[in-house]
Amino acid sequence: MSGYTWVPRSTGRSLPETAVSGGRDVDGSTIYVGRAFHEGDMIPAKVIPDKGVAYVSWNGEEHAKHDYEVLCKGDFVWEFCSNGSVPEHAVIAGQTSDGEPLYVGRVLHNGSQTIGKVQVSHGCLYIPFDGEELSFKDYEVLVLH
Repeated sequence: MSGYTWVPRSTGRSLPETAVSGGRDVDGSTIYVGRAFHEGDMIPAKVIPDKGVAYVSWNGEEHAKHDYEVLCKGDFVWEFCSNGSVPEHAVIAGQTSDGEPLYVGRVLHNGSQTIGKVQVSHGCLYIPFDGEELSFKDYEVLVLH
């Protein structure tokens, strides 16, 4: 798959104009699709430039990341899925330290359309939200169109 790139960013640097938006935070801030390393995993992240940080979910908690990558360019669509399923051409944003692919997903929760990780072996989407890692059986997956 080609047509998109992951661009390194860190706190204080503006996002490229081609950054892919994926949702809105509860305060109306745009959330962009990103990824970051945590505990040996490369994890899909919600990037919130207005807060100057990206967030990943891991082991039941939300973790702030100041060095991350943001997804840029590409022709994407969001497809509804459930129970760990992902469609053909789903965007792989990273993997666990054991090599399991992690896909970009999102869900509407408490007024926020939030980016997270779909982990097929767990049968769900996990999102970082309000300090916690929350799981959902029904979600959308980012797919290269």
